[in-house]
Parts: sequence; C-alpha cells; structure tokens
Amino acid sequence: MLSQEMVDMISASKEAGWVVEPEAKKILALAKITVPRFKVAVQEEDAVRCASEIGYPVVAKAVSPKIVHKSEHGAVVVGIQADEGVRSAFQHLRNLPGFTGLLVEEMVPGLELIIGAKIDYQFGPVILLGMGGTGVEIYKDATLRMAPLKEKDVTSMIKGLKAHVLLEGYRGAEPVNLPDLTQLLVTFSELVMDLQDHIESIDLNPVKCSAEKCVVADARIMLAPK
Repeated sequence: MLSQEMVDMISASKEAGWVVEPEAKKILALAKITVPRFKVAVQEEDAVRCASEIGYPVVAKAVSPKIVHKSEHGAVVVGIQADEGVRSAFQHLRNLPGFTGLLVEEMVPGLELIIGAKIDYQFGPVILLGMGGTGVEIYKDATLRMAPLKEKDVTSMIKGLKAHVLLEGYRGAEPVNLPDLTQLLVTFSELVMDLQDHIESIDLNPVKCSAEKCVVADARIMLAPK
C-alpha cells in the first residue's frame, strides 16, 4: 500500500519524468528497504556539517533532475575522508547542469549487485537481479522473474546467476546475508506491484551486500509517460 508521502513525491517528480535519488531513497525507506544514512545540502558549509554528522568516509553526489546517469557526468565522488574533500566535491559538482544540492551519504561496504524492475505492458512487473556496479553491462549476469516474488523465487534467481558462488562465499570469503537479500527482493517486488501504475522502471545499482546486511546505495525511479 502506497503512503500519501510516497504519492506526493511521485506527483512532484512528474514534470522531470523521474524521481531523483534523495526522494527515491525516501520512498524505499518508507517501504522498509534499507538505504545508507544520507543528507542533502544546498550550501557548501551545510555539506561539510552533514558529512561530519554522518561520519567519514562519505560519498558525495550531485542532485539534479537533468542528470539521470550520474556516472556519465562524473557526478559522484567516493571515499571522501575530510572536510576539505567535501568542499572540493561541492565546488566541482555544483557546476553540473541543473544542480540543486549535494547528497552526502555514508560509504557502505559489500559485493555490488543490481536489482531492477520494469513494467512490461504485456506481462506486468518484471524483477531483475544481477551482478551490479559499473561492470553490469559487461558481465550481463542477471536473472528475471515476474512480480510478486516469493522466497523460493528469490532462491531460484540467486542460483541462476553465474556468479552465485560469490554470494555464497567463494574461496573462504564470507557469504553475503542471503536472508536479508531475499527479504529485500520480496519487499521490493511488493513495492513495484504497488507502484506499477506510476512507473516505467526502477534501478537499484549498486546494492551493496555484505555478511551483515544489504543496502541500496543508489536508486533511480523512472515514471510512466504522461
């Protein structure tokens, strides 16, 4: 069930045609999906204060309704260790098109996955799980299922990945928290079912999965055409 706050954020994003990252993460958090601690600053000193409150190291990202793919614009600065790094990131990123603020968030460790959804006009909502990060288009290691998902569907999706051994613990490495990943996918599929009349697609990339938990480090919601 969509809350009024979710509906309001989607409505406010219709002109841009997509939901920018801070609002997308707020929608996910309202659906009980784990996201990093983050704050948005519109002034340089506010960004420094936000970083200090979150705790270093942090990631800084430009918030702009004109930048859908941040990697193509160099709109992300990772591994910032001190106040000067935040100031430098703010001064650089504020020059990007449509800049409205700086998202400052905690750095999250873990294996990078991608979780996505697309509304197929014949079959309805389809959920994707794959190996994520910047190499997602190179590896092309992903599995698909129709929503809504049950736990057994998620288990099948994980086993269907060529790199599933990385999730289960490879050569002595700790396995990721598979119960948390399973719950994330089930909850995400339920959210997609609720949003299907409003959206075209959702990309969560990367989702950082460790032995402790799975956290959505970046999110983009594309709205259905007007």
